[in-house]
Amino acid sequence: MKADLIPLSFEEYPELEMRRRAAEFCAEMRRRRTVRTFSDRPVPREVIEDCLRAAATAPSGANQQPWHFVIAADPEVKRAIRLAAEAEEQAFYGGRAPDEWLEALAPLGTDADKPFLEIAPYLIVIFAQSHGLDEEGRKIKHYYVTESVGIAAGMLITALHHAGLATLTHTPSPMGFLATLLQRPANERAYLILVAGYPAENTQVPAIAKKPFAEITTFIG
Repeated sequence: MKADLIPLSFEEYPELEMRRRAAEFCAEMRRRRTVRTFSDRPVPREVIEDCLRAAATAPSGANQQPWHFVIAADPEVKRAIRLAAEAEEQAFYGGRAPDEWLEALAPLGTDADKPFLEIAPYLIVIFAQSHGLDEEGRKIKHYYVTESVGIAAGMLITALHHAGLATLTHTPSPMGFLATLLQRPANERAYLILVAGYPAENTQVPAIAKKPFAEITTFIG
């Protein structure tokens, strides 16, 4: 059965305007950096909500939208997440991680201490749904779950940066404790924690470089 069709909402720009918009957006995104020191300054909830609405427009396999966002702002919940995450991180840095992984992380200065999980005003925990459920509780197959959720997460990071907020993707391994703490159903698994807020005053970030454009692109034709 074909879906009902509606007119496309699309805005085309003259070439000069299109070039300007693309260049300005590129420059804006080049300023984006992951930060690990956050301010506890409050962020309007409406800003977070609109950024989540933007992320929810992401394309997904068969339009199944296999994601769920849990937004933790309660101090006790954030504290519980931090304690559980640090327990996993201590095991990671204390012997679970292979030496080559630790060597790759060394220039970034990361360790098992994760105070930002309490300090930042919002923790957005993104869950991936392995399947959906209809009104009678029957399973609805989801397609390309990891890819779909990854696209939505990227759009959320972009939206938050565009709104003037800093972010950090945090993926303690394993993350099963998040489903328990946040009381999520069995068909959902934690994909990542996205920390969101203002950077702390005088925040510094590692001096890193992105790969050259020519190294990451191949134009054919």
